[in-house]
Amino acid sequence: MSRLLYRLIAVSILAAAIGGGWLWNDYRLFLQTPMTDKPLSYMLEPGANLTRVVRDLARQGVIAKPRYLLFHARLQGNANRIGAGEYLIDAGSTPAEFYQQLVDGKVVQHALTIVEGWSFRQMMAALNAHPLIKHTLTDAGDAQIMAAIGHAGEHPEGRFLPDTWHFPRGISDVEFLRRAYAAMQAYLMQEWQKRDTGLPLKTPYEALILASIVEKETGLASERPAIAGVFIRRLQKRIRLQTDPTVIYGMGERYKGNIRRADLKRDTPYNTYRHHGLPPTPIALPGRAAIRAALHPAPGDALYFVARGDGSHYFSATLEEHNRAVIKYQLKGRKRSFSSYKAEDKK
Repeated sequence: MSRLLYRLIAVSILAAAIGGGWLWNDYRLFLQTPMTDKPLSYMLEPGANLTRVVRDLARQGVIAKPRYLLFHARLQGNANRIGAGEYLIDAGSTPAEFYQQLVDGKVVQHALTIVEGWSFRQMMAALNAHPLIKHTLTDAGDAQIMAAIGHAGEHPEGRFLPDTWHFPRGISDVEFLRRAYAAMQAYLMQEWQKRDTGLPLKTPYEALILASIVEKETGLASERPAIAGVFIRRLQKRIRLQTDPTVIYGMGERYKGNIRRADLKRDTPYNTYRHHGLPPTPIALPGRAAIRAALHPAPGDALYFVARGDGSHYFSATLEEHNRAVIKYQLKGRKRSFSSYKAEDKK
């Protein structure tokens, strides 16, 4: 082989080495260069692959060298793992970081807060109004909704755990409700296993019913165990619960902001002024604290309580003391006939 040929081969090898080194350095620089100086949202549709992603981003001017990102994916060997959904490309995010987001499925999470004490109807109204949830139950009745989430025949009230729920764009209302239902069941059973001894509650569902009443009666969070204690002792002594929130729930759409004496006499399953024991179902969505209070009530001898007007309550052990408290806090010192004057109607 001539000396000239050796020189040509050597030059070719050197050129290839220099070119390859330049390409490798350029590729590494691409992976570490920020894609954007402001947050961008990217929606990866189901069934789309990385080639589609790369083309979209190149067309939008987000990445200048799309082949490098495809090459990076081949080196990683996990391009088939990218998940569909809504992704946020943060300001300063690099192609390498964004690709890892796709592989990890770190989609944008949206939120909906289910408030403690809401009714099932209020929860469904909030769910139906959320623009990023896929609505399939908008016109469904209670029975249809419970059947759709796999719990046909159950009354829906109180079955869903209040919380701030995070979810990806496009989650269905069915899946949302399944999650909230499962969370309530898990928490209720967890607390039921740790309940105080001697409670007049036979099942976790009875605990849920009582917790819903505690939730609706509580204005000051620290009073939940004390309020639960009052109701537990009344159940033990077979004294009617006589709690207004159950009456209101039983009135349904007839309730216009006030309870009249006729409403207290009306015979509905939820009128705890007329019926002993718990109502047939919860009357609201109780939160974790209300459930804990129902299963771990505060000890004491109080059998009555009345709102002071500032969110707190005055607790009494005797009917006479309770009547004085009603006159002081509810009637502003004016004595007149009211339901707790009668022993059979005491609260």
